[in-house]
Amino acid sequence: MSVFRKHDDGPVSAALEAQGLTWLAEAMADGGAHVVPVTSGPGWLEEPRLTTTSVTPAGAEAFGRALAITHAAGAPAFGAAPPGWDGRAQMGRSDIRLRPHAAEEGEPRRWGEFYAEDRILPYLQPSRDNGSISVGGARVVERVCERLRDGDFDTDQPALVRAGARERGARVAVARTHGDLWCGNVLWTPADEAAQWAPPRAGLGPQVSSSEDALGGGSAGRPTVVGVLIDPMAQGAHAETDLAALGVFGQRYLDRIYAAYHEVSPLAAGWRERVGLHSWHIIMIHAFLFGGGYGGEAVAVARQYL
Repeated sequence: MSVFRKHDDGPVSAALEAQGLTWLAEAMADGGAHVVPVTSGPGWLEEPRLTTTSVTPAGAEAFGRALAITHAAGAPAFGAAPPGWDGRAQMGRSDIRLRPHAAEEGEPRRWGEFYAEDRILPYLQPSRDNGSISVGGARVVERVCERLRDGDFDTDQPALVRAGARERGARVAVARTHGDLWCGNVLWTPADEAAQWAPPRAGLGPQVSSSEDALGGGSAGRPTVVGVLIDPMAQGAHAETDLAALGVFGQRYLDRIYAAYHEVSPLAAGWRERVGLHSWHIIMIHAFLFGGGYGGEAVAVARQYL
């Protein structure tokens, strides 16, 4: 299999990407989503050049179940970086705040505090400066951030994330997320190719009984195409944020991914109404980077949550 090599590009770090891939890949042995294998060195990383194909309904459903396992692997705090990372992080040309990989001392931050302070407000003034968000629009954004800080949108993590947190004795349930899970960062690859480098249970979702396996719930029902995670900004976050990101630019069979995820790790009530809120960060980054209509879109999203 041929490989390609990435090098550090300014402040964008190959080391952070490699650490994120390695951290996400830990869940594969338990049935988590496939993660492209990586080797790395000072200023570079190498990955196999995967064969890509079209997603199938069965592949989408398997990916949803497997992603639930990846999220359930957990993280020590909201915004926590992969283990070992202590430097600058960027998505494209935008800085993104990552915290040390450790549980927070004192009372841990709630999700709404983290999301407002680290994922929305850092992009507001730059979007004002480039003219994409008006004074009135900024007030709307700030009001929703106040609601976030007040905990108005804090909701439970999916069931498997909560269960994993209880097993680890964590004070707050935090999902281990890809962090930039738009559809371009999931490559659909032939399952037999992925089997050459992935653990046997990778992509299979939760363990099932032998009777379920006989009915197609386990190896008998393995899809011919699997979703492989690439290019993460891996971090501790809410699982709903990863799920929302999948739909921003149009993921085929998205409803099947959602349904399969919800089947094995039920989402908190009202999760569909929160999709816009959890994808808001991506729109704010685009308002900062590209200006134009993205600022208006970011404000329109915010108005839904006043």
